[in-house]
Order: sequence, then structure tokens, then C-alpha cells
Amino acid sequence: MVEKRYSYMSTDLLHCSTSITAYKSPSLTLRQQIVDDGKPRLGAEAARAAISNWRRYASDITHLVFCTTDTGCMTGTDVTVARLLGLPLYTKKVMLYQTGCHGAGLALRLAKDFVENNRGARVLVVCSEITALGVRGPSENDMGNLVGQAFFGDAAAALIVGADPGTGERGLFEMVSASQGVIPGTEEAVVARLYEEGVMYKLNRDLPLLVSSNIQKLAKKALVNAGVLTGDDDGDWIEGLFWAVHPGGREILDKVESRFGLRKEKLAASRVVSSCVVLILDEI
Repeated sequence: MVEKRYSYMSTDLLHCSTSITAYKSPSLTLRQQIVDDGKPRLGAEAARAAISNWRRYASDITHLVFCTTDTGCMTGTDVTVARLLGLPLYTKKVMLYQTGCHGAGLALRLAKDFVENNRGARVLVVCSEITALGVRGPSENDMGNLVGQAFFGDAAAALIVGADPGTGERGLFEMVSASQGVIPGTEEAVVARLYEEGVMYKLNRDLPLLVSSNIQKLAKKALVNAGVLTGDDDGDWIEGLFWAVHPGGREILDKVESRFGLRKEKLAASRVVSSCVVLILDEI
């Protein structure tokens, strides 16, 4: 059950912006202005908290990976966030736009590659989402529009990735391996397209089934690649894992839980937040 949804846009702003609250009305310029204002501010705030918990200096950051589902502008939000944080001018930056549900996982995978191939590197990963591009009024012919808005809100999260912890550093999680897989024939399962009226989302009604029918094979392959399992292992490994699942809706989590036969507490953290996997890791 969705009990609370955070929004960067105020009620007053929505009341004054009828082009946004209409189901379809040309409003891209206004929507983009809201995103461009809020995305770096939220991201920088989350990054400051991560750096404070790290107890080292912002000047020690060597790389910045910034990811968002929003569309992009030049200069990128990574440049703005680096300026707001006072990062060194030579900080190496990567900007990931329109990443969707896999954004945080993608950012963490890149960060892992960076720190393992650059001695002493410390990568600041920032995920920031402002959903102004997709907010709109209801339509009787587009229930998926309401579903997406109910699930996802505005938030930012950040963490720092490194290898070979130095004095005073204490890692909370260790990334042993990172994998990516694509389910064949699912190119139209989750679609987002940019129009004059903002981003329009289309979700296939069979999406929970597509995920649950393939997740066990993909998860096992990832663990085999990581050296945690052999190809002959049975299902005994499932309950021994911590689970941080990006929640694309309650039905997806329910079906994943059922497919693996998980105890309720295994996905408890994944059910608490619907912004990205980084926030779920913090909840764990």
C-alpha cells in the first residue's frame, strides 16, 4: 500500500499550472524548468549527507556518476551538482539520463568498474528524480497514467563507492560482482516517450509476469558469474541472500516473493520506498 508520496511541486504550483494538471496540454517548457531547478538541488542535498557520513572531504571525490529518469539538457546536471558541492574541477563525471528503473543499478555497476580500475578512486553516485515531466490529470482511457504516478515520487539518494578502504573508512556493503540481463521480446514492456505535453508512459499489463517468470534464471546466472553459486546448485541459496529489489509496483514484488518462496521480511525494505535501490540499501 502506498501511504506517502513526496513531491517537489507544491500544491500552489499545481493549482496555477493548468497545462500540467491537464491530461494532455503543451507544457514541456514549464515542466523542464521545474526539473532543471529541483533535480540538482535534491541531488546535492543527498550528496552532502553521504559525504558527511563518509567523514572525508568533498575534495577527495575523484568521480561523479549522476543518474536520473528525466530528459537531458546541456550543461548536464552532473556539472551543476559538482559546482554546488565544491568538487575539484578535475573530477571525472558521467551523466546518465532516461535510465528508468535500472538507473541506480547501472550507476553502481559503473562505479564498481571505476574504483577497480583507478587506484585510490572514490566515486560519488547520485540519483535524483523530479517527476514533473510525467505528472498529469487522469484519463478514463489511460489507467496506466495513474498507476505510474501513484508508485513513484520525488527523491534523491547518494552514496560513495571505493576500493581498499583507507584510514577511517568503513564500507557498509561490498559489491562482489555486477551483471546485466535483458529479457528477449520486452522492448515494449515499459515505454516512455517525450512529447509537447511531457513524458507519456506506457506499461504492459503483463509486466509483473514478465519479471517474475524470468527473475530466477537471471538472478542465478548473476550469482554464478559472481562465483557464489555453481550451475548445479538448487534453490537453497535463495533464503541466504539479502534482497534489495527496485519496486516497480506491489504486484511485481508479490510475484517475485511468490516465485522464490521468500519470507515476508526479505522484501520488507523494498516495499518501504519507491524511488531507487540506493534508498532501499539505506533502509536495509
